[in-house]
Amino acid sequence: MSTLSAVPLLDAIQAIAFVGDLAMGQPTDHSLRTAWLARRLASATKDDAELCTEAFIVAMLRWSGCTANAHEFAQTFGDDIAQRKSLLAMQSSESGFRYASREKETAFFSLSQIHCEIAGDVAGLLGLSADVQFALRHLFESFDGSGAPDGLAGDAVPPSVYLATLASDLEIFTRLYGVERARELLRQRAQRQYPLHMVEQAIAHARAWFEELEAMKMAECIDSVSRMGFEHTAPLEILADVIDLKMPWMTGHSRLVATHARNAARQLGLDKRTQDRLYRAGLIHGIGRAAVPNMIWDTPSTLTESAWERVRLVPYWTSRAGRLLRSLESEVSLASLAYERCDGSGYYRGLTADETPLEARVLAAAITKTALSRHRPWRAAMSDHDVREFMFEEARKGRLDNTAVRALFPFDVRRCAVQANTVVTNACPLTDRERDVLRCISMGASNKAVAQQLAISPSTVRTHVESVFRKLGCTTRAAATLKAVQLGLLDATEFS
Repeated sequence: MSTLSAVPLLDAIQAIAFVGDLAMGQPTDHSLRTAWLARRLASATKDDAELCTEAFIVAMLRWSGCTANAHEFAQTFGDDIAQRKSLLAMQSSESGFRYASREKETAFFSLSQIHCEIAGDVAGLLGLSADVQFALRHLFESFDGSGAPDGLAGDAVPPSVYLATLASDLEIFTRLYGVERARELLRQRAQRQYPLHMVEQAIAHARAWFEELEAMKMAECIDSVSRMGFEHTAPLEILADVIDLKMPWMTGHSRLVATHARNAARQLGLDKRTQDRLYRAGLIHGIGRAAVPNMIWDTPSTLTESAWERVRLVPYWTSRAGRLLRSLESEVSLASLAYERCDGSGYYRGLTADETPLEARVLAAAITKTALSRHRPWRAAMSDHDVREFMFEEARKGRLDNTAVRALFPFDVRRCAVQANTVVTNACPLTDRERDVLRCISMGASNKAVAQQLAISPSTVRTHVESVFRKLGCTTRAAATLKAVQLGLLDATEFS
């Protein structure tokens, strides 16, 4: 693993949990509070240190797959964030997602499969145990066997799944409806969603636990688990890839921004420490995008003012992650300035060039260059020449920093080496045609669209997709994308 992007494992887990909370429409401490409750519940039901740690981790990473199926979720339900928030709050005798999907059975299983496969893969990339990976691959299983993705039941479901699910419901229901109503709702789900003996422990201890939780600062909670086997580090690229999965057309975006920013800093003669800081800030600058529904990002025309207000808050939410990423406070601060403009027309603070450091102006230019060269729902990708002309015009207008823009263009985007932390090493090589197909499907194209783009038949595309899945050991397009980016099989500079 490159030390350039290595961060403490607990920081990586917390950051991924933060993204998940934003994407699920939850308070940004929901996963941490849930993990604390899951650990206490595990201790109350079975005093086993390993189970307590596993329950904590599973609860923290429970929503790590929600960016991966956001595109499909939005197509099925509309506003992915609002709908998820509503489903989690549903006062039903089974999970809100399961209840709301009764007339969309296929969607329930396909969305669960995408989510769980990515969650398990993320755990693997983070170097977590096989037990944690297995649990995260079965997050939506139910005690009565009505869950997904495999319909496991009873003792076949890892106890950490029950503990994390029960703790999440307890946290949400208590926050929204109070302890007594939360107890009633948990009783309704006993022996359906999770085992009765766990529900009985949750009901018995709920009030005392919440009194203790409310008196605790989250920093204390983090410190209390920092010695629970989180000694090693993880590459920050994993977080970047999880962020970019939210929109298929963002595949590899954060990695390419990071690379452009670092190269520009090098061109400007900035010291190695600043170059590395810019690289890491580029990887995490999009954390706040998880707070904006896909239906806004996918709008093919001018956004409404209300939609723009949500987009303007993206860097604000990124800045809020700084309290969790304590090893990256400086990088988070820099990333939160990513959308400011030299003339004060940017967001969310509206700062001018005099109020932002050179590194921030370099990052803003790197993001602009990367975005313009890639397809978006509201416009086609621009050619290298047009990107250059547009950005120099923006510099002349005083919006982008002229020095930063000039530093970006000695580097040909088609020859820009994007660093890949290869954390999986046993994948089979793909053929050139399989890579072409993978690149297309990773951007959200259907088999039919891929066939038209590559001038081959849909059945041939299907054969290539099946071969790619088999070689990469996955079953969904999102998982294939994540693995391929991690392995360096997809070059972000080739997307358009």
